[in-house]
Amino acid sequence: MSKTHLGHTARKRFGQNFLHDEYVIGKIVAAIAPKNEQNLVEIGPGLGALTDPVCEEVDALTVIELDRDLAKRLRHHPFNGDKLTVIEQDAMTMDFGSLAKEMPVKGKKLRVFGNLPYNISTPLMFHLFDHAHCIEDMHFMLQKEVVNRLAAGPGSKNYGRLSVMAQYYCHVIPVLNVPPGAFKPPPKVDSAVVKLVPHQSPPVDVESVNTLERVCAQAFNQRRKTIRNSLKDCLSEDEIRELGLDPTCRAEVLSLNDFAKLANAVTAKESQQEQ
Repeated sequence: MSKTHLGHTARKRFGQNFLHDEYVIGKIVAAIAPKNEQNLVEIGPGLGALTDPVCEEVDALTVIELDRDLAKRLRHHPFNGDKLTVIEQDAMTMDFGSLAKEMPVKGKKLRVFGNLPYNISTPLMFHLFDHAHCIEDMHFMLQKEVVNRLAAGPGSKNYGRLSVMAQYYCHVIPVLNVPPGAFKPPPKVDSAVVKLVPHQSPPVDVESVNTLERVCAQAFNQRRKTIRNSLKDCLSEDEIRELGLDPTCRAEVLSLNDFAKLANAVTAKESQQEQ
């Protein structure tokens, strides 16, 4: 099966699968609804499947591309080259807060979109969550399983650390399912598009987001364990019970609010121990 599309061979190390289905592309661009006077940023533009139709709608687009050959190709694009600001960098190392300050429309947040490489999608999302304060919304093509995890609620087999943290930072809206045949080369998994809208203010009060992440990671690290066992290093059974939670339940049944209670209890206990 050919891995070459529009004269470029997909590079496995960059997780490249190029979107070519016009119907799917149209649906994604309609969901993004790009307009002038917005700070639009595309991660991983690749061969321009989304870049080109977005540029038809607006006068300026910033793109972040790690592949040197593709970055050069974008800079010399015959129609859109003058509309594009090409940043040749790994999005995982991008300071989106600094980028927001450098964008052409001052005082407006970033609108971020992209067909993300599936091999880095989860760590990249956590990186973006750290910059949620400067982002208006995000539209991403991801592995369908990851979208299911982002949107999952307590009690679902897809519910986990990613669900809790994504929903702490963002409102999660599944947009569109995408079959493998929409890409060249076709990936071995189904894909989906998701819209993430950062909350204006967090849905729960958390003293330390780092502690919330740590508690979620510990609780879900061994899903079959009760929280009495998975969190025993930071909270006793009695301390969990004092929060109104059942120490014999598993992480998968706890809500974001429950995790906030646990994290705040850990923060309070640790600050007492430091005094």
